[in-house]
Amino acid sequence: MSHPSALVAERVRSRLRAEGIDPSVDPGAAWRITHAEVRRHDDLALARGEALIDDEAACVREVMASLSGFGALQPLLDDPEIEEIWLNGTGHVHVAREGTAERTTLRLDEGTVRDVVERMLQSTGRRVDISQPFVDASLPDGSRLHVAIADVVRGSWAVNIRKFLPKYRSLGALAAQGMMPADVAELLRTAMNDGKSVIVSGATHAGKTTMLGALLASCADVQRIVTVEETFELAVEGPDLVALQGRQASLEGTGEITLRRLVKEALRMRPDRLVVGEVRDAEALDLVLALNTGVPGACTVHANSAAEAIEKLTILPLLAGRNIDREFIAPALAASVDLVVHCARDRAGQRHVQEIIAPTGDLAEGRLQTRNVYRAGAPTSDGIGTGRSEPRLIGIVS
Repeated sequence: MSHPSALVAERVRSRLRAEGIDPSVDPGAAWRITHAEVRRHDDLALARGEALIDDEAACVREVMASLSGFGALQPLLDDPEIEEIWLNGTGHVHVAREGTAERTTLRLDEGTVRDVVERMLQSTGRRVDISQPFVDASLPDGSRLHVAIADVVRGSWAVNIRKFLPKYRSLGALAAQGMMPADVAELLRTAMNDGKSVIVSGATHAGKTTMLGALLASCADVQRIVTVEETFELAVEGPDLVALQGRQASLEGTGEITLRRLVKEALRMRPDRLVVGEVRDAEALDLVLALNTGVPGACTVHANSAAEAIEKLTILPLLAGRNIDREFIAPALAASVDLVVHCARDRAGQRHVQEIIAPTGDLAEGRLQTRNVYRAGAPTSDGIGTGRSEPRLIGIVS
Protein backbone atom coordinates (compact mmCIF):
# COMPACT_ATOMS: atom_id res chain seq x y z
CA MET A 1 0.00 0.00 0.00
CA SER A 2 1.33 3.45 -0.93
CA HIS A 3 2.06 6.03 1.76
CA PRO A 4 -1.03 8.23 1.05
CA SER A 5 -3.28 5.16 0.98
CA ALA A 6 -1.83 3.93 4.28
CA LEU A 7 -2.55 7.32 5.89
CA VAL A 8 -6.11 7.32 4.56
CA ALA A 9 -6.62 3.72 5.71
CA GLU A 10 -5.52 4.59 9.24
CA ARG A 11 -7.93 7.54 9.40
CA VAL A 12 -10.75 5.39 8.04
CA ARG A 13 -10.08 2.69 10.65
CA SER A 14 -10.21 5.30 13.41
CA ARG A 15 -13.55 6.61 12.18
CA LEU A 16 -14.99 3.12 11.80
CA ARG A 17 -13.99 2.27 15.37
CA ALA A 18 -15.39 5.54 16.69
CA GLU A 19 -18.71 5.11 14.86
CA GLY A 20 -18.97 1.37 15.55
CA ILE A 21 -19.15 0.38 11.88
CA ASP A 22 -18.09 -3.08 10.68
CA PRO A 23 -17.00 -2.81 7.02
CA SER A 24 -17.93 -6.45 6.37
CA VAL A 25 -21.48 -5.82 7.65
CA ASP A 26 -22.01 -2.33 6.23
CA PRO A 27 -19.67 -1.89 3.25
CA GLY A 28 -21.69 1.06 1.98
CA ALA A 29 -20.96 3.12 5.09
CA ALA A 30 -17.30 2.10 4.96
CA TRP A 31 -17.12 3.19 1.30
CA ARG A 32 -18.66 6.61 2.09
CA ILE A 33 -16.20 7.20 4.93
CA THR A 34 -13.27 6.07 2.78
CA HIS A 35 -14.33 8.34 -0.10
CA ALA A 36 -14.69 11.28 2.30
CA GLU A 37 -11.25 10.65 3.81
CA VAL A 38 -9.63 10.47 0.36
CA ARG A 39 -11.18 13.85 -0.51
CA ARG A 40 -10.11 15.23 2.86
CA HIS A 41 -6.54 14.06 2.26
CA ASP A 42 -6.44 15.83 -1.11
CA ASP A 43 -7.91 19.01 0.35
CA LEU A 44 -5.20 19.08 3.05
CA ALA A 45 -2.49 18.23 0.54
CA LEU A 46 -3.63 21.04 -1.76
CA ALA A 47 -3.60 23.55 1.10
CA ARG A 48 -0.10 22.47 2.16
CA GLY A 49 1.32 22.23 -1.35
CA GLU A 50 1.84 18.48 -1.06
CA ALA A 51 1.30 15.78 -3.69
CA LEU A 52 -2.30 14.81 -4.38
CA ILE A 53 -3.63 11.29 -4.80
CA ASP A 54 -3.54 10.76 -8.55
CA ASP A 55 -6.36 8.23 -8.81
CA GLU A 56 -8.97 8.72 -6.09
CA ALA A 57 -11.10 5.76 -7.20
CA ALA A 58 -8.09 3.41 -7.13
CA CYS A 59 -7.14 4.69 -3.67
CA VAL A 60 -10.67 4.04 -2.42
CA ARG A 61 -10.53 0.47 -3.78
CA GLU A 62 -7.12 -0.12 -2.20
CA VAL A 63 -8.24 1.13 1.21
CA MET A 64 -11.49 -0.87 1.06
CA ALA A 65 -9.51 -4.00 0.20
CA SER A 66 -7.25 -3.44 3.20
CA LEU A 67 -10.29 -3.04 5.45
CA SER A 68 -12.57 -5.86 4.40
CA GLY A 69 -10.56 -7.85 1.87
CA PHE A 70 -7.01 -9.13 1.65
CA GLY A 71 -5.10 -5.99 0.84
CA ALA A 72 -2.91 -5.90 -2.25
CA LEU A 73 -3.86 -9.51 -3.08
CA GLN A 74 -7.60 -8.75 -3.34
CA PRO A 75 -7.52 -7.60 -6.99
CA LEU A 76 -5.74 -10.87 -7.89
CA LEU A 77 -8.32 -12.88 -5.97
CA ASP A 78 -11.09 -11.01 -7.79
CA ASP A 79 -9.57 -11.61 -11.23
CA PRO A 80 -11.69 -14.36 -12.88
CA GLU A 81 -8.79 -15.45 -15.11
CA ILE A 82 -6.27 -16.12 -12.33
CA GLU A 83 -6.19 -19.74 -11.13
CA GLU A 84 -3.48 -19.56 -8.50
CA ILE A 85 -1.48 -16.97 -6.58
CA TRP A 86 1.77 -17.61 -4.75
CA LEU A 87 4.34 -15.62 -2.83
CA ASN A 88 7.93 -16.72 -2.48
CA GLY A 89 10.12 -15.98 0.52
CA THR A 90 11.50 -12.91 -1.25
CA GLY A 91 8.05 -11.31 -1.34
CA HIS A 92 7.51 -11.51 -5.10
CA VAL A 93 3.96 -12.39 -6.16
CA HIS A 94 3.34 -14.88 -8.97
CA VAL A 95 0.08 -15.95 -10.61
CA ALA A 96 -1.10 -18.63 -13.05
CA ARG A 97 -3.54 -18.07 -15.89
CA GLU A 98 -4.72 -20.99 -18.03
CA GLY A 99 -1.97 -23.12 -16.48
CA THR A 100 0.80 -20.65 -17.39
CA ALA A 101 2.81 -19.00 -14.60
CA GLU A 102 3.84 -15.36 -14.66
CA ARG A 103 5.56 -13.03 -12.22
CA THR A 104 3.68 -9.85 -11.36
CA THR A 105 5.16 -6.46 -10.52
CA LEU A 106 3.69 -6.74 -7.04
CA ARG A 107 6.07 -7.33 -4.16
CA LEU A 108 5.03 -7.51 -0.50
CA ASP A 109 7.24 -7.07 2.52
CA GLU A 110 7.19 -9.63 5.32
CA GLY A 111 5.01 -7.51 7.60
CA THR A 112 2.34 -7.11 4.93
CA VAL A 113 2.38 -10.84 4.13
CA ARG A 114 2.02 -11.69 7.81
CA ASP A 115 -0.90 -9.26 8.17
CA VAL A 116 -2.71 -10.67 5.12
CA VAL A 117 -2.24 -14.29 6.22
CA GLU A 118 -3.50 -13.52 9.72
CA ARG A 119 -6.57 -11.88 8.19
CA MET A 120 -7.14 -14.91 5.96
CA LEU A 121 -6.91 -17.32 8.89
CA GLN A 122 -9.05 -15.19 11.19
CA SER A 123 -12.36 -16.87 10.30
CA THR A 124 -11.01 -20.40 9.77
CA GLY A 125 -10.13 -21.37 13.33
CA ARG A 126 -6.68 -22.50 12.14
CA ARG A 127 -3.28 -21.17 13.08
CA VAL A 128 0.29 -21.01 11.91
CA ASP A 129 3.18 -20.50 14.32
CA ILE A 130 6.52 -21.98 15.33
CA SER A 131 4.89 -25.11 16.73
CA GLN A 132 2.68 -25.45 13.63
CA PRO A 133 4.72 -24.03 10.71
CA PHE A 134 2.33 -25.28 7.99
CA VAL A 135 -1.37 -24.59 7.59
CA ASP A 136 -4.10 -25.39 5.06
CA ALA A 137 -7.35 -23.43 5.17
CA SER A 138 -10.29 -22.41 3.01
CA LEU A 139 -10.95 -18.76 2.22
CA PRO A 140 -14.52 -17.41 2.15
CA ASP A 141 -14.68 -17.69 -1.66
CA GLY A 142 -13.68 -21.37 -1.53
CA SER A 143 -10.02 -20.86 -2.48
CA ARG A 144 -7.46 -23.03 -0.70
CA LEU A 145 -4.74 -21.35 1.32
CA HIS A 146 -1.43 -23.04 2.12
CA VAL A 147 1.20 -21.28 4.24
CA ALA A 148 4.69 -22.29 5.33
CA ILE A 149 6.64 -19.96 7.60
CA ALA A 150 10.26 -19.37 8.58
CA ASP A 151 12.38 -21.14 9.67
CA VAL A 152 10.95 -24.00 7.59
CA VAL A 153 11.11 -21.57 4.66
CA ARG A 154 14.44 -19.80 4.30
CA GLY A 155 14.11 -16.05 4.55
CA SER A 156 10.37 -15.48 4.88
CA TRP A 157 6.91 -16.97 4.40
CA ALA A 158 5.73 -19.00 1.39
CA VAL A 159 2.04 -18.61 0.56
CA ASN A 160 -0.06 -20.42 -2.07
CA ILE A 161 -3.69 -19.63 -2.88
CA ARG A 162 -5.41 -22.11 -5.20
CA LYS A 163 -8.61 -20.69 -6.70
CA PHE A 164 -11.40 -22.85 -8.09
CA LEU A 165 -12.97 -20.85 -10.89
CA PRO A 166 -16.74 -21.17 -11.55
CA LYS A 167 -16.17 -21.51 -15.30
CA TYR A 168 -14.61 -24.98 -14.74
CA ARG A 169 -17.29 -26.49 -12.51
CA SER A 170 -19.16 -28.69 -14.98
CA LEU A 171 -18.20 -31.46 -17.37
CA GLY A 172 -19.66 -29.48 -20.24
CA ALA A 173 -17.51 -26.48 -19.38
CA LEU A 174 -14.38 -28.65 -19.20
CA ALA A 175 -15.21 -30.18 -22.59
CA ALA A 176 -15.70 -26.69 -24.03
CA GLN A 177 -12.30 -25.68 -22.64
CA GLY A 178 -10.71 -28.61 -24.47
CA MET A 179 -10.01 -30.82 -21.46
CA MET A 180 -11.83 -33.75 -23.11
CA PRO A 181 -14.13 -34.51 -26.04
CA ALA A 182 -17.88 -34.09 -25.56
CA ASP A 183 -18.54 -37.85 -25.84
CA VAL A 184 -16.08 -38.51 -23.01
CA ALA A 185 -17.83 -35.90 -20.85
CA GLU A 186 -21.13 -37.64 -21.56
CA LEU A 187 -19.61 -41.04 -20.70
CA LEU A 188 -18.44 -39.70 -17.33
CA ARG A 189 -21.76 -37.99 -16.62
CA THR A 190 -23.60 -41.26 -17.28
CA ALA A 191 -21.18 -43.21 -15.08
CA MET A 192 -21.65 -40.83 -12.15
CA ASN A 193 -25.45 -40.87 -12.44
CA ASP A 194 -25.42 -44.67 -12.69
CA GLY A 195 -23.60 -44.90 -9.35
CA LYS A 196 -20.18 -45.92 -10.65
CA SER A 197 -17.11 -45.39 -8.45
CA VAL A 198 -14.62 -43.09 -10.15
CA ILE A 199 -10.99 -42.37 -9.25
CA VAL A 200 -9.32 -39.23 -10.63
CA SER A 201 -5.53 -39.39 -10.90
CA GLY A 202 -2.77 -37.10 -12.10
CA ALA A 203 0.23 -35.05 -11.10
CA THR A 204 0.16 -31.79 -9.17
CA HIS A 205 -1.71 -29.03 -11.09
CA ALA A 206 -3.10 -31.55 -13.57
CA GLY A 207 -6.69 -30.57 -12.75
CA LYS A 208 -7.66 -33.47 -10.47
CA THR A 209 -9.74 -31.45 -8.01
CA THR A 210 -11.37 -29.48 -10.83
CA MET A 211 -12.31 -32.73 -12.58
CA LEU A 212 -13.64 -34.28 -9.38
CA GLY A 213 -15.75 -31.19 -8.69
CA ALA A 214 -17.22 -31.32 -12.20
CA LEU A 215 -17.98 -35.03 -11.85
CA LEU A 216 -19.83 -34.41 -8.60
CA ALA A 217 -21.72 -31.47 -10.08
CA SER A 218 -23.08 -33.84 -12.75
CA CYS A 219 -24.86 -35.99 -10.17
CA ALA A 220 -25.36 -33.66 -7.21
CA ASP A 221 -29.02 -33.06 -8.03
CA VAL A 222 -29.95 -36.76 -7.74
CA GLN A 223 -27.52 -38.17 -5.14
CA ARG A 224 -26.86 -37.54 -1.47
CA ILE A 225 -23.14 -36.72 -1.44
CA VAL A 226 -20.89 -36.69 1.61
CA THR A 227 -17.43 -35.21 1.01
CA VAL A 228 -14.38 -35.67 3.23
CA GLU A 229 -11.42 -33.30 2.91
CA GLU A 230 -8.48 -32.06 4.92
CA THR A 231 -9.42 -28.54 3.76
CA PHE A 232 -12.62 -27.60 1.95
CA GLU A 233 -11.83 -27.38 -1.78
CA LEU A 234 -14.70 -29.08 -3.61
CA ALA A 235 -17.11 -26.27 -4.37
CA VAL A 236 -20.04 -28.59 -5.03
CA GLU A 237 -23.62 -27.42 -4.69
CA GLY A 238 -26.58 -29.73 -4.38
CA PRO A 239 -29.87 -30.18 -2.53
CA ASP A 240 -28.53 -33.02 -0.36
CA LEU A 241 -24.83 -32.57 0.39
CA VAL A 242 -22.70 -32.77 3.53
CA ALA A 243 -19.10 -31.48 3.48
CA LEU A 244 -16.74 -32.66 6.24
CA GLN A 245 -13.33 -31.17 7.01
CA GLY A 246 -10.47 -32.40 9.18
CA ARG A 247 -9.14 -30.45 12.13
CA GLN A 248 -5.65 -29.70 13.40
CA ALA A 249 -4.62 -30.63 16.90
CA SER A 250 -4.90 -27.93 19.54
CA LEU A 251 -1.93 -26.33 21.28
CA GLU A 252 -2.21 -29.13 23.84
CA GLY A 253 -1.96 -31.73 21.07
CA THR A 254 -5.57 -32.85 21.37
CA GLY A 255 -8.72 -32.54 19.27
CA GLU A 256 -7.28 -33.62 15.91
CA ILE A 257 -9.80 -35.07 13.45
CA THR A 258 -8.20 -37.19 10.73
CA LEU A 259 -9.51 -38.22 7.32
CA ARG A 260 -9.79 -41.81 8.55
CA ARG A 261 -12.16 -40.68 11.30
CA LEU A 262 -14.17 -38.59 8.85
CA VAL A 263 -14.58 -41.48 6.40
CA LYS A 264 -16.00 -43.65 9.19
CA GLU A 265 -18.35 -40.87 10.31
CA ALA A 266 -19.46 -40.23 6.73
CA LEU A 267 -20.64 -43.84 6.39
CA ARG A 268 -23.12 -43.19 9.20
CA MET A 269 -24.71 -40.35 7.22
CA ARG A 270 -26.44 -42.51 4.60
CA PRO A 271 -24.41 -41.34 1.60
CA ASP A 272 -25.41 -42.19 -1.95
CA ARG A 273 -21.81 -41.29 -2.80
CA LEU A 274 -18.78 -41.00 -0.50
CA VAL A 275 -16.07 -38.64 -1.70
CA VAL A 276 -12.53 -38.26 -0.35
CA GLY A 277 -10.95 -35.11 -1.74
CA GLU A 278 -7.43 -36.53 -1.84
CA VAL A 279 -6.22 -39.99 -0.82
CA ARG A 280 -2.56 -40.14 0.17
CA ASP A 281 -2.32 -42.09 3.41
CA ALA A 282 -3.96 -44.85 5.44
CA GLU A 283 -7.44 -43.42 4.78
CA ALA A 284 -7.18 -45.37 1.52
CA LEU A 285 -8.04 -48.49 3.53
CA ASP A 286 -11.23 -46.99 4.91
CA LEU A 287 -12.24 -45.77 1.45
CA VAL A 288 -11.66 -49.18 -0.18
CA LEU A 289 -13.63 -50.90 2.59
CA ALA A 290 -16.46 -48.38 2.16
CA LEU A 291 -16.57 -48.90 -1.60
CA ASN A 292 -16.55 -52.66 -1.08
CA THR A 293 -19.78 -52.41 0.93
CA GLY A 294 -21.59 -51.08 -2.13
CA VAL A 295 -21.38 -47.34 -1.46
CA PRO A 296 -20.35 -45.56 -4.70
CA GLY A 297 -17.36 -43.32 -4.22
CA ALA A 298 -14.97 -40.88 -5.81
CA CYS A 299 -11.58 -39.48 -4.91
CA THR A 300 -8.34 -38.06 -6.29
CA VAL A 301 -4.88 -39.60 -6.01
CA HIS A 302 -1.46 -38.44 -7.16
CA ALA A 303 -0.11 -40.76 -9.86
CA ASN A 304 1.73 -40.71 -13.19
CA SER A 305 -0.84 -42.88 -14.97
CA ALA A 306 -4.22 -44.48 -14.43
CA ALA A 307 -2.60 -47.89 -13.93
CA GLU A 308 -0.24 -46.43 -11.35
CA ALA A 309 -3.21 -44.95 -9.51
CA ILE A 310 -4.71 -48.42 -9.17
CA GLU A 311 -1.39 -49.76 -7.94
CA LYS A 312 -1.08 -46.91 -5.44
CA LEU A 313 -4.52 -47.64 -4.03
CA THR A 314 -3.40 -51.21 -3.32
CA ILE A 315 -0.29 -49.96 -1.50
CA LEU A 316 -1.56 -46.99 0.54
CA PRO A 317 -3.89 -49.14 2.72
CA LEU A 318 -0.79 -51.03 3.94
CA LEU A 319 0.06 -47.89 5.93
CA ALA A 320 -2.89 -48.67 8.20
CA GLY A 321 -1.10 -51.53 9.96
CA ARG A 322 0.89 -54.74 9.69
CA ASN A 323 -2.20 -56.92 9.53
CA ILE A 324 -3.16 -55.47 6.12
CA ASP A 325 -1.71 -56.98 2.94
CA ARG A 326 -2.17 -56.76 -0.83
CA GLU A 327 -3.91 -60.15 -1.02
CA PHE A 328 -6.77 -58.57 0.93
CA ILE A 329 -6.79 -55.11 -0.73
CA ALA A 330 -6.51 -56.06 -4.42
CA PRO A 331 -9.71 -58.19 -4.59
CA ALA A 332 -11.63 -55.54 -2.63
CA LEU A 333 -10.43 -52.85 -5.02
CA ALA A 334 -11.23 -55.02 -8.05
CA ALA A 335 -14.81 -55.35 -6.92
CA SER A 336 -15.39 -51.69 -6.13
CA VAL A 337 -13.65 -49.35 -8.63
CA ASP A 338 -15.35 -48.80 -12.00
CA LEU A 339 -13.30 -46.07 -13.72
CA VAL A 340 -9.96 -44.31 -13.33
CA VAL A 341 -9.71 -40.93 -15.06
CA HIS A 342 -6.13 -39.72 -15.52
CA CYS A 343 -5.52 -36.00 -16.02
CA ALA A 344 -2.33 -34.39 -17.32
CA ARG A 345 -0.99 -30.94 -18.16
CA ASP A 346 1.03 -30.27 -21.30
CA ARG A 347 3.94 -27.86 -21.71
CA ALA A 348 1.63 -25.05 -22.75
CA GLY A 349 -0.27 -25.40 -19.48
CA GLN A 350 -3.36 -26.98 -21.06
CA ARG A 351 -5.00 -29.61 -18.87
CA HIS A 352 -6.63 -32.61 -20.48
CA VAL A 353 -7.91 -36.11 -19.78
CA GLN A 354 -5.09 -38.34 -20.95
CA GLU A 355 -6.73 -41.72 -20.44
CA ILE A 356 -9.59 -43.57 -18.80
CA ILE A 357 -9.32 -47.21 -17.77
CA ALA A 358 -11.77 -49.65 -16.23
CA PRO A 359 -10.73 -52.52 -13.91
CA THR A 360 -12.00 -55.83 -15.30
CA GLY A 361 -12.34 -57.43 -11.87
CA ASP A 362 -9.66 -59.97 -12.71
CA LEU A 363 -6.36 -60.41 -10.88
CA ALA A 364 -3.04 -61.64 -12.26
CA GLU A 365 -0.19 -62.19 -9.79
CA GLY A 366 -2.00 -60.01 -7.28
CA ARG A 367 -2.37 -57.08 -9.68
CA LEU A 368 -5.63 -55.64 -10.92
CA GLN A 369 -6.27 -56.15 -14.64
CA THR A 370 -7.78 -53.25 -16.59
CA ARG A 371 -9.04 -52.35 -20.04
CA ASN A 372 -8.80 -49.05 -21.90
CA VAL A 373 -11.93 -46.95 -22.19
CA TYR A 374 -10.40 -43.78 -23.64
CA ARG A 375 -6.95 -42.60 -24.56
CA ALA A 376 -6.03 -39.19 -25.95
CA GLY A 377 -4.06 -39.65 -29.14
CA ALA A 378 -4.93 -43.35 -29.45
CA PRO A 379 -4.41 -44.67 -32.97
CA THR A 380 -7.56 -45.01 -35.05
CA SER A 381 -8.85 -48.18 -36.72
CA ASP A 382 -6.41 -47.52 -39.56
CA GLY A 383 -3.82 -49.24 -37.39
CA ILE A 384 -0.80 -48.60 -35.23
CA GLY A 385 1.84 -46.19 -36.47
CA THR A 386 -0.30 -44.18 -38.89
CA GLY A 387 0.70 -40.96 -37.21
CA ARG A 388 -2.91 -40.00 -36.52
CA SER A 389 -3.46 -38.58 -33.04
CA GLU A 390 -7.17 -37.87 -32.67
CA PRO A 391 -8.48 -38.81 -29.20
CA ARG A 392 -10.72 -41.84 -29.34
CA LEU A 393 -13.41 -43.43 -27.17
CA ILE A 394 -12.35 -47.07 -26.98
CA GLY A 395 -15.18 -48.60 -25.01
CA ILE A 396 -18.24 -47.90 -22.90
CA VAL A 397 -18.67 -49.00 -19.29
CA SER A 398 -21.48 -51.49 -18.97
